[in-house]
Amino acid sequence: MRVVVSRFSEITIAENFLYPNNDIFHMVCEMCGKTGQEMRALVEGTELTVCPACARYGKVLQKRVVKVVKNEAPKKEILEVVVPEYAKLVRDAREKSSMTQKEFARMLNEKESIIQKIENGQFVPPISMAKKLEKMLKIKLVVLEEEEKTTLQKGKSGALTIGDIIKAKI
Repeated sequence: MRVVVSRFSEITIAENFLYPNNDIFHMVCEMCGKTGQEMRALVEGTELTVCPACARYGKVLQKRVVKVVKNEAPKKEILEVVVPEYAKLVRDAREKSSMTQKEFARMLNEKESIIQKIENGQFVPPISMAKKLEKMLKIKLVVLEEEEKTTLQKGKSGALTIGDIIKAKI
């Protein structure tokens, strides 16, 4: 499910955040906790998301218009991941090209200690560095993996809590 917010970036939410009519995504006022129309207001020097009733305590900066767009199929996220056996691949390819770790580090413009840690499996290179290693050594280190997005389940109280989010991540 996507939420399109005018003059703001697009955000993704789970259906659990929707109210029974499934038409409007109501925001919660940061001052009183009421749900309804959302506004950004400057209250005593702090920018808050407030309801129209609380907006009178400050200066209204802008109103948000929120539309909910439903997606039928759950989207799968495609991630770039470094292969698990990266250390052996890097070491074998470097030795095959008969370079020392010092020479190889100088060619990559990296510290020798980073190359040592990569080859020992103590440091997983970031994707950008892994791609650089792929080009230099002509090996495959980065693969694409699909990951299905999970929806968050509400707790017993009916409201989404931080504990619910932690459970979803684990």
